[in-house]
Amino acid sequence: MSNFYVTTPIYYVNARPHLGHAYTTIVADTLKRFYALLGYDARMLTGTDEHGDKIVKAATKENKTPKEFVDGISNEFAALWNDLKIDYDKFIRTTDEKHKKSVQTLLQRIYDKGDIYYGEYGGHYCFGCERFYTEKELENGLCPQHKTKPEYISEKNYFFKMSKYQEWLKQYILDNPDFIRPERYRNEVLAMLEGNVLEDLCISRPKSRLEWGIELPFDNNYVCYVWFDALANYISALGWGNIGDLSDFDKYWPAEHLVAKDILKPHGIFWPTMLKAADLPVYRHLNVHGYWLVKDTKMSKSLGNVVDPRFASEHFGLDAFRYFLLRDMHFGSDASYSEEALISRINSDLANDLGNLFSRVLSMNGKYFAKEIPAVGEILPDDEQIFASVENAARNYIQLFKEVRFSQALEGLWEPIRLMNKYVDSQAPWTLYKENKLERLATVLRVLLENMYKIAVLLYPVMPESSKKMQAQLGKEFRMHAKLIDDLLSCKIHLRTGGMISETSNLFPRFEKPAEDKEKTEKKQSSNKGAKQNNTKSNEEKTDNSCIEFADFQKLDLRVGTIIAAEQHPDADKLLRFDVDLGEEKPRQIISGIAEFFNPAELVGKKVVVVANLPPRKLRGLVSHGMILTAEKDEHLSLLTSVAPNGSKIS
Repeated sequence: MSNFYVTTPIYYVNARPHLGHAYTTIVADTLKRFYALLGYDARMLTGTDEHGDKIVKAATKENKTPKEFVDGISNEFAALWNDLKIDYDKFIRTTDEKHKKSVQTLLQRIYDKGDIYYGEYGGHYCFGCERFYTEKELENGLCPQHKTKPEYISEKNYFFKMSKYQEWLKQYILDNPDFIRPERYRNEVLAMLEGNVLEDLCISRPKSRLEWGIELPFDNNYVCYVWFDALANYISALGWGNIGDLSDFDKYWPAEHLVAKDILKPHGIFWPTMLKAADLPVYRHLNVHGYWLVKDTKMSKSLGNVVDPRFASEHFGLDAFRYFLLRDMHFGSDASYSEEALISRINSDLANDLGNLFSRVLSMNGKYFAKEIPAVGEILPDDEQIFASVENAARNYIQLFKEVRFSQALEGLWEPIRLMNKYVDSQAPWTLYKENKLERLATVLRVLLENMYKIAVLLYPVMPESSKKMQAQLGKEFRMHAKLIDDLLSCKIHLRTGGMISETSNLFPRFEKPAEDKEKTEKKQSSNKGAKQNNTKSNEEKTDNSCIEFADFQKLDLRVGTIIAAEQHPDADKLLRFDVDLGEEKPRQIISGIAEFFNPAELVGKKVVVVANLPPRKLRGLVSHGMILTAEKDEHLSLLTSVAPNGSKIS
């Protein structure tokens, strides 16, 4: 059996957990469940980072000792993960005695190798980041993260010869293209290595300035720098550095790391060079995600826009919340969080598509076959299309999950779900029943039930409880075993003919818009109604605003064009970037907010209708020269297409 080890960053306990922490942890939990589904012995690590200047300051502010303070916040993280049903195997704290021993063993090993030395350093120290910055790294003299002026500190400390490993790390990244992913973060780390001479890393703080930390094994006047201490958790949790406790390290290392983009440098540069210096294997992948934004702004306590993941999961359902997080963030890019977006995703994907499929099929089976799984008859081409669609989507889903492309994986899995809903409409089981074509009716429902079961199993990593409930509704108890996915993909039939299944399903109820918005709408409608009653005569005399003059229509320059390139916007999950050939000298770049509805690769070659005379507009850093027209019905979006030559004007 193969092994899989996934880690979250250990979260710094100077503040309470929020949506960003929850997202990373839910992704890690999803990956663990995914690899377990594939038959791996999968393990997940999370925990808290509890040393450093910021902890002392935060504790002092609350009139607590550092230990009292970190105990309280660490418990909050652990409690949240339990409420979110995170299936972690170990929750590590950097105040654990075994972790301290591992850190000291790592420090001593690198020191004995000659890669740690004593020296004097003066630099710009940011207490928020707990690190020194060079002049080049500052932005207008300010810390690039906190936008505050660092304090210049000069003191004697211990340094790790990180610069010694600059060329090795650069070459390793070049030789292993997926070592850091997505690619943009690999390129960012390479730019750091190529654009600057890598400096040595200060790895200590004098006890005269800071006592809250792990004492250096070779000098008890100093404590370890918080990043050097924190990064070692990934191996200390496996027992490395503790005598007779290496079996888990040998079994599970190297790891699959998950981090947010703000800690790319410590994980992309500090950590691999530390491992190399200690003669340890580097991690398998560093997977870097973007931020969750609220109204295009990073969450901040001072702005009052921090999202409470516990409330969202309780109010909308934990599995629906998990699905939204993985579906709406294209891993690596930023994503926008709002209750409106969450409700829209639940209503569209879960209620309208998946929930509707289960509800109508189980209901018809209950009505026509008294809840028994019917026998399958002759498989026709329409039936084969459903089996082929699910199998193809399943294989792509598995591959994309391995590449941490969760949104695309789920988008692809929803294609056969929508196809099955269309299949219900085209096969019309109600008509087959009226015409007494019971053998064909049985086959149609059996095709649906079998493929619904496959979808339910595949969704286990993302929506574990809902997956189990869907399988139970189909008469199957979820059991994990090494060949589960192989069996799922190699066989058409998995359900037992004559077995009893549910006749109802209501796993994903629809939600209304947030109450405050609904209240505003009702007030507005009430106000408008009153205005209409008081001004009936004047309103009757006014022109109908729903009509336009022909001259207004003539102002639109609608032209036919072919999409020759389509891709995700580099800095916005909901935007796609297109090159459209409108028969002009150069293709038009058009930015469109339709990413949640379309796979960009499938749009290349499509003939579309473009509003060509809109003024250029910059969208998240890219200029858009036009608008691609779409049509919407029942929350489904379609492109407005044409067969006319490129550049043809619609009039």
